[in-house]
Amino acid sequence: MFACAWGGNHFTPLLLLYRQAEGYSAVVVDLFFGVYVLGLVPGFLLAGPLSDLLGRKRPTVVAVVVGMAASAVLAAGAGGVVLMCAGRFLAGLSVAAAMVVGTSWVKELSAPPFEDGADPARRARRAALTLTAGFGAGAGVSGVLAQWGPVPTVLPYAVQSLLALVALVPLLTAPETRPPLVRPVGQALSAAALLADLRIPPRARRRFVGVVLPAAPWVFGAAALAYAVTPALVVGRVGGLAVANAALLCVVGLAVGALVQPWVPRLSVLTGGRQLLVGLGAAVVGTLLCALVAARPSVPLALLASAVLGVAYGVVLVAGLVEVQAVATPRDLGALTGWYYSATYLGFLLPEALSLAAPFALAPVLLLGVAALALVSAGLAAAGLRRPAA
Repeated sequence: MFACAWGGNHFTPLLLLYRQAEGYSAVVVDLFFGVYVLGLVPGFLLAGPLSDLLGRKRPTVVAVVVGMAASAVLAAGAGGVVLMCAGRFLAGLSVAAAMVVGTSWVKELSAPPFEDGADPARRARRAALTLTAGFGAGAGVSGVLAQWGPVPTVLPYAVQSLLALVALVPLLTAPETRPPLVRPVGQALSAAALLADLRIPPRARRRFVGVVLPAAPWVFGAAALAYAVTPALVVGRVGGLAVANAALLCVVGLAVGALVQPWVPRLSVLTGGRQLLVGLGAAVVGTLLCALVAARPSVPLALLASAVLGVAYGVVLVAGLVEVQAVATPRDLGALTGWYYSATYLGFLLPEALSLAAPFALAPVLLLGVAALALVSAGLAAAGLRRPAA
């Protein structure tokens, strides 16, 4: 999970590098960001049901190998839009499979017979922290390599491929927690079986639709604002350190997101189970700070905005996983986790939407609109939390 998350996010601080070195426009660079989401969504929706039916290990091994292939394509295709899009699509597939299957696998490994005493919040937190550490380390290391290392459009991808190769060694000996379902002789895995596993069970539907879905896009919506939008707002203030600054903002956001995750259970106690609203409130405040940065560019203010958005990312990610795992059974855990992560990554479309809307309104105005959307989402989640779970 760490290696695949590294491969998914080490591209982020290179966005400004590609604009400077290859001459790509803001819309094209944000397209690379959006194509990543196009790979994520089918990865989320297929990997979950496949792991429910075939087991956790095989899809995870495939995810690591696909991540290595994505790095190879991106390293070879810096000057071509088609290859860059292909590499980002493969990276999306890799990260999606690792997130969905890995989260389910970690949850099962944190329960008997593999471990005793891990509470539900700890199970969700382990997966979330592993992913966050990979996202943050990938961005930080790649940003440093791109700013000061040789061959900046190749070396970051070579490092990720080496890390993924090393990760395969313990992965291949890890215990399987969900043996493949036994099917009648001659009966192959069918599309109907996958579609059946994709259905959200009726017992989980009200809580999932009313609480989880309104909040989920702000997991990576907040993250995207922190490290894909905010760096561009202060690029005129950092001179030749644009790539390093982008990496710093990314690491700050994700580091704060990691630091707050262990406190989510405490937030649950303090708020009476309404910790999601704390995360969404942070998303509103962080977006308002971004609007202020857009109006008056300031690196310290950008760092503060990234930190607050990191709080939103960390709280909403863990709180949403706790909600999902509370209503899922072993039979549909992978599929429900896939639906959840699919909704979270819709937030990654936010930078492209802002780029496309830029000709029609000033950046501060657009970001105020995004803050209003976050406030509406908080209102919907609050209404859902007031209703019975089933």
